[in-house]
Amino acid sequence: MAAEGKNANSAQATAAATAGDPSATDPKIRDGVTDFGFTSVSVEEKSTRVREVFDSVASSYDLMNDLMSLGIHRVWKQAFADWLAPRPGHRLLDVAGGTGDIAALWRKRGGGPVTVCDINAEMIAVGRDRLEKAGGDDAVDWVVGNAEDLPLADASVDRVTIAFGLRNVTRIDRALGEMTRVLRPGGRFMCLEFSRPTQAWLDPIYDTYSFKVLPWLGDKVAQDRPAYQYLAESIRRFPDQQDLAERMRRVGLEQVKWRNLSAGIAAIHSGWRL
Repeated sequence: MAAEGKNANSAQATAAATAGDPSATDPKIRDGVTDFGFTSVSVEEKSTRVREVFDSVASSYDLMNDLMSLGIHRVWKQAFADWLAPRPGHRLLDVAGGTGDIAALWRKRGGGPVTVCDINAEMIAVGRDRLEKAGGDDAVDWVVGNAEDLPLADASVDRVTIAFGLRNVTRIDRALGEMTRVLRPGGRFMCLEFSRPTQAWLDPIYDTYSFKVLPWLGDKVAQDRPAYQYLAESIRRFPDQQDLAERMRRVGLEQVKWRNLSAGIAAIHSGWRL
């Protein structure tokens, strides 16, 4: 079930905030300190710790996604692909695309070439191996790279996606600026991420599941309870639907909209570089 939201404010004024470093006003960062879940760490330390988390869980990542969401993440990704509407003449950059789920959906639905970019080499290896076992695809290439400093030229792709990766980025506004930079005029950015439930009755159930069940599953299946404790905490630290939409406008994206999935447990955000 999806519901769509949109703020009527113009993007013109907010786009001016991109002058200079778009991360300069990132509220997550104060005096060189940011969050790693509910823990405060230095900006330099966060990317290292996130990389260590995904090094640890890479081999069990897909299985854990199925267990944690009871398979619903696959429905969310199908809804994401529906709205993305792949086309043969479009080139996609999938950021934090690790195991290749979004790239596979894009190609199956007739999309053009894909670059999968992930900061974590272990996740890239899992995705590449899985694709090769499925028969391979020469139109998919794999790059180890940081969302905050993408190894692509300006205006070089038609679509940029990031699914369940933006909350792990240290400087969210800088990453949004980078993903906007590599889009061609007329290109589209889309993000699928955990968000804020829109129904108050869900809150106690969601909290119990997040902070009790997820770490327990992480311990039993991935043998890494702290990684899934971090997952639950990182979701709570991530901007809500409205906040993320405003951040997208600040880096110059326009026609920004979002759709809630499963009563806001996850949300898809869309914006265009015009």
